[in-house]
Amino acid sequence: MTAQAPLSAEVRVRKLAAAFPVVRERSMTLAQPLSDEDCCVQSMPDASPAKWHLAHTTWFFETFILERFEADFQPFHPAFRVLFNSYYEGVGEQHPRAQRGLLTRPSLAEVRAYRLNVDQRLQRLLSAMLPSAASHALASLLELGLQHEQQHQELLLTDIKHLLSLNPLKPPYLLDGRPESDRQSITPAPLCWQPFEAGIVEVGHAGQGFFFDNERPRHRQFVERFSIASRLVSNGEYLAFVEAGAYQNPLLWLAAGWEWVVQQNLTHPLYWQKSYTQFDSAWQEFTLHGLQPLALNDAVTHLSFFEAEAYARWAGARLPTEAEWECAAAANAASQDADYFGIAWQWTGSSYAPYPGYVPQEGAVGEYNGKFMVNQYVLRGSSSATPPGHARLSYRNFFPATARWQFSGIRLARS
Repeated sequence: MTAQAPLSAEVRVRKLAAAFPVVRERSMTLAQPLSDEDCCVQSMPDASPAKWHLAHTTWFFETFILERFEADFQPFHPAFRVLFNSYYEGVGEQHPRAQRGLLTRPSLAEVRAYRLNVDQRLQRLLSAMLPSAASHALASLLELGLQHEQQHQELLLTDIKHLLSLNPLKPPYLLDGRPESDRQSITPAPLCWQPFEAGIVEVGHAGQGFFFDNERPRHRQFVERFSIASRLVSNGEYLAFVEAGAYQNPLLWLAAGWEWVVQQNLTHPLYWQKSYTQFDSAWQEFTLHGLQPLALNDAVTHLSFFEAEAYARWAGARLPTEAEWECAAAANAASQDADYFGIAWQWTGSSYAPYPGYVPQEGAVGEYNGKFMVNQYVLRGSSSATPPGHARLSYRNFFPATARWQFSGIRLARS
């Protein structure tokens, strides 16, 4: 069986042009249950208002594609270049990240008009014939823009969940059905340990298909003999850690982690709370369906690296390296029992750093990943909030050690 030849730039543009309205519409569908007020508020500096997500993803297409390829380009609104620039220094100034929730203007209606305007202009551009060289650059930027929007679709869900959790009414994101970002509670299989022998493994993106620049180049790494857990840690298992007094035991934590626990006065995961009645008490968890009884069989989520690392130590294990994780996930790719994807991002013990031979892309798009390769840890897999088709084996997510508003959980490893 021979490998398929790569698609031509013109064919790639046509396929991406068909995907473009689907991805763009999904963002609006995710925002549909929200009120205008919901869409404007920023719950913390690390999160962004839903309105900003809708505008920033539009800014990306306008700035990196229309400005470059559209004849007689004119911005929808000149001020949007600053207001909705996230961190691209090569493009110019940015509105302060922590002040995105102060942008009561433009209104949500104007942001919707901005999206419609840019969508229509981009679709006209995509229907025009371009020289091959231009088509290649357009296809690459268009695919990056669609993947970027899918990242923000996940962020939109995690950010709105954090916002709604702070409301004393504990309102649900959705009143009916079960959205993609929630998972039915099923009895987990017994945790088993899958062994791997020491040897050289290949890590990083291989073959055709989209990848972010931080996933390449594919390279070899030596891994010692290790075992990895067959499933993620459950809420019930993590509850045992909580009830064993782990948040009061400095011996279980890294020094920086213990300092963080003390400063934040933490005693349990982010969205857990204990309810009390006259005769009993019970754990509850805030979900996208509002406040619910803690589902003991579900995978525990919304943990920081510090919490994941402390639990692993308490359990007599450790977090896998990202090379170990990718090796194990590849070996289990065909298994129906594997849960490496679609439940929770899984913390690894690997610092986020460039692969050997990594070269960032030229220009402002080179700021997408490379400049964040410091003081962060890698997460692998995908979560229940990750858009369909967005995950892949080599995907490298990354967050600081204290981040826990994402759907992040634990897969244990042992040496």
